[in-house]
Amino acid sequence: MSVRDEIERRLREGLAPEKLAIVDESARHAGHAGARPEGETHFRVTVVSAAFAGLSRLERQRLVHRLLADLLRERVHALALVCRAPGETRA
Repeated sequence: MSVRDEIERRLREGLAPEKLAIVDESARHAGHAGARPEGETHFRVTVVSAAFAGLSRLERQRLVHRLLADLLRERVHALALVCRAPGETRA
């Protein structure tokens, strides 16, 4: 399973999001620290989930990081996050 697919699986299972967008930006970081020739190291994720209601921005990001902990340790070098609760226009 690709890293992108594994991120999607875990976020869907852990957050039941209304919206989930995952963009692999690895090609934009070729030659930079943490980049691997095969890619799948740098991701931008937007997720809208009721699980974020009442949580601060930091608490939301920590929740996502917990779901992806081993991937962040072993395979993902950079993860840009936008985490919103339903009805929010800005995170």
